[in-house]
Amino acid sequence: MNIGIVSLAAVPMRKEPSDRAEMVNQILFGETFDVLEEQEKWTLVQLHHDAYQGWIDRKQWDYASGIADVRNCNTALFEVIPENGRDRILPMGALSSEYFPAETDPLHSLVDTARLFLDTPYLWGGRTFMGIDCSGFTQVVFRARGKYILRDAYQQAEQGERVELGDAANGDLAFFSNSSGRIIHVGILMVEDGETRIIHASGKVRIDRLDKEGIYNEDTASYSHQLHHLQRI
Repeated sequence: MNIGIVSLAAVPMRKEPSDRAEMVNQILFGETFDVLEEQEKWTLVQLHHDAYQGWIDRKQWDYASGIADVRNCNTALFEVIPENGRDRILPMGALSSEYFPAETDPLHSLVDTARLFLDTPYLWGGRTFMGIDCSGFTQVVFRARGKYILRDAYQQAEQGERVELGDAANGDLAFFSNSSGRIIHVGILMVEDGETRIIHASGKVRIDRLDKEGIYNEDTASYSHQLHHLQRI
């Protein structure tokens, strides 16, 4: 089976082979994938790092000789890298053999990394500082801290171990469900001075209060999401 690689900052992955189809994900620079089907304009691919499948434009990828090393990950919100006499801007989570991040600062926590995305606009399928969705946000932040989780909220909800709200710690994941019990949202916990808050992508990346009922949005003075459970990766 052929292997492909993305050499653009972020390539849209679509549900169907059409420019009008829903964008369900983004493939970041350096990520590799198996080529499942090739059409004249569109290619069906399956990502190596999380097995996510979707269609990408044939002009936006190249063949690769092997699978990318996910340890070679950009950990800054974005990084400017010189290449062939010009600068290339890569988002957090991009993989590059030419760029090696500095040693991880032990004082810089997962929550600190998450805060870098504050006010990033919500974008369904997004995984960058230009636009991001709730599970893309958690996936990219965790990758930058050396932890690899799946793409969608309902998939992430099956990873790690469950914890009770009273035992919550910084960096735990909180999952939220709709009226039928389906997981539809995820965010990262922040426990400070006895108060539990959550940083999550909802309209934009924001910080809200969290209690046993769910996310309390002080702007609207109402609950926006119903808490399902907490998970520690």
